[in-house]
Amino acid sequence: MGEPNQETTSDRLRIMSQGTTATEALAFFDSLPPVQLEEMMGSWSGAEVPTGHRLDGVLGILGWQGKRFDGEDSARPLVFQTHTGRGFEVNPGLVPLKLALRCAPLLRRRIAGGIVRPVLQLARTTRPRARLRMMEYRGTVSATMVYDALPVNDAFRRVDPNTLLGAMDMREPGPPFVFSLHRMGPPQ
Repeated sequence: MGEPNQETTSDRLRIMSQGTTATEALAFFDSLPPVQLEEMMGSWSGAEVPTGHRLDGVLGILGWQGKRFDGEDSARPLVFQTHTGRGFEVNPGLVPLKLALRCAPLLRRRIAGGIVRPVLQLARTTRPRARLRMMEYRGTVSATMVYDALPVNDAFRRVDPNTLLGAMDMREPGPPFVFSLHRMGPPQ
């Protein structure tokens, strides 16, 4: 299968970012080419692709900014932003994922974001909390971020040279949480 047309894939992602189904998002994900590890390096801003997943709307309210990759063994999966715009990294091992999934409807409320965002700063880290590896997911070997302390992998596919589509595969039933990453600045 050849490379998809960049304009078509970028337009399709833009439309899907307004809301889609998990089936449509995964069909799009499966149509995209794999990503090599060296393509991942740098800082990426993140955006949710709403599919009806329990986490839809939660990360944005909490100030999720994106991810940063400094090397294969130096991935920073949760980069957040304070109300003043200052960035900080969160240790995913200190985030109660099961509780967040159960409380997602409450976390989507603006008031919850105002309460939880400062609490997230208690989980700050300056160390990488994940690694990048080439792994097979949904039949394709592509760059995948493996969390150190959670049963979670983020598999990536290339939309265009500066945009990735991610699928957060968790040890939970149901389809993955889908998100996009957009390169911030020049590739490293």
